[in-house]
Amino acid sequence: MSQAVSANRLSTAEFYRAVDELSPAVAVFDCDGTLWSGDAGSGFMNWTIETGVVSRGAVEWINNRYDLYKRGEVSELAICGEMVQMYRGLGEDEMRRAAREFFAERIERNIFPEMLALVQGLRAKGVDLWAVSSTNDWVIEEGVRRFGIGPERVLAACVQVKDGLVTDLLRDVPTDEGKVAALARMGITAPDAVFGNSVHDAAMLAIARRAFPVNPSVALAERSAREGWAVYYPASVEPK
Repeated sequence: MSQAVSANRLSTAEFYRAVDELSPAVAVFDCDGTLWSGDAGSGFMNWTIETGVVSRGAVEWINNRYDLYKRGEVSELAICGEMVQMYRGLGEDEMRRAAREFFAERIERNIFPEMLALVQGLRAKGVDLWAVSSTNDWVIEEGVRRFGIGPERVLAACVQVKDGLVTDLLRDVPTDEGKVAALARMGITAPDAVFGNSVHDAAMLAIARRAFPVNPSVALAERSAREGWAVYYPASVEPK
């Protein structure tokens, strides 16, 4: 099934109208590829390698693991956790500074203006907004701050921090069904609206009163066709 015919496609006006008519009380957003284009998780990993934030040993280890992931020999869940564990021993303050610099330098310009306007409109109406991502919490908290979503509403890949230092003890890695589980731990089992771009968001989209695939991957577009989910593409990524 080709992506062009896989699902009904909404215009920006239709997308906004569909969300407005839903009158959501709770709205949940994936981040990478949904609120902005690109993968901030792998982008941050590469940026911290380029800028010397991590040690040579950590670089060799994560590069090997990422190569295995690309060959399908390491799972999505495992690599997303390891991309946070690689910073073991570094200061949390250092990681937050790095995330702030990285997002401003590499990702901020890729924010979808249509999604920024949507989120700001929902926030103005008092909608409870959540961000759920398998990218590390330092980057996601920094990114969604632009959307007015506070850190207390971020569920992202994270490790324990002890005495100000990052450890390799995972606290959560929300991906696939793990996104649903992370929301459930916060008491959210049936959000009104869920927005996501990847097949790794499909489980989360499926629990929504209405699912909104945004900038969907081929796999998610195909799933959307089967589920009857209309898809939306921001202008900068709209297929020709």
